[in-house]
Amino acid sequence: MWLRLSRNRMAIVGLVIIALFICTALLAPYLAPYNPLKQNLLLISGGPSAKHWLGCDQVGRDIFSRIIYGTAVTFKIALTSVLMGLFLGTAIGALGGYYGGKVDAGVVFLADILLAFPGLLLAIAIVAAVGTGLGAVIIATGFSTIPQFIRVTRSVVMGEKEHNYVLAAQAIGENHRSIIVRYILPNCIAPIVVLLTLRVAAIILIASGLSFLGLGVQPPTPEWGAMLAEGRGYLQKAPHIAMFPGLAIMIVVLAFNLLGDGLRDALDPRMKI
Repeated sequence: MWLRLSRNRMAIVGLVIIALFICTALLAPYLAPYNPLKQNLLLISGGPSAKHWLGCDQVGRDIFSRIIYGTAVTFKIALTSVLMGLFLGTAIGALGGYYGGKVDAGVVFLADILLAFPGLLLAIAIVAAVGTGLGAVIIATGFSTIPQFIRVTRSVVMGEKEHNYVLAAQAIGENHRSIIVRYILPNCIAPIVVLLTLRVAAIILIASGLSFLGLGVQPPTPEWGAMLAEGRGYLQKAPHIAMFPGLAIMIVVLAFNLLGDGLRDALDPRMKI
């Protein structure tokens, strides 16, 4: 799989970009040249310079430092949310696909209800119910990604449970939980991993959208969507305030999409030929 992935140059580019942003998030206190919350009224809306590479925002805060700290906030939301969707969605989808019947009908009904709402609209509804803030954004984006994992896991498990190795495990007396966890789910890894990378990109967009609308992470916390919202009123006077956070969102989302496409091709058995 790695050999096939390494031949995909765009996927490797995406992987390198993601690795760089993860390192930036982990080392934010050491990489940021300034305090992301410190204001300097003498530098209000100042453009890029030797001291402030990306300029300063509408209250004189260093944009480069805020983007670095915003990387940590964005990745915390994305990874926590996608893991939440992964565990809940995979568990529910596996139960529905394995047991079938009324259990499967209930799982499909739940997934259809959640899929009836666009991801951002569902997240807005959840935030409206639980309130704003970092925790609310994680819950909202996590729930918005559950139905995708339910659908993918259910369809794969339904195909895997008919294979001979599952019948053999049943014949030697393995219980249902052991069959699902030890035998079926390890053979469902490929499509779930691909979905995982693609959903991270979607979650970043949803979380940034919530913050842009004022329903997500609240100022003065440095978060890319909130920074983009703060700079929209200065597009003519100081476009760099909104441009650089927007570029950060675009680059990270593009990187995860490139990696997801590469993993999809690398894990597809038909691509081995």
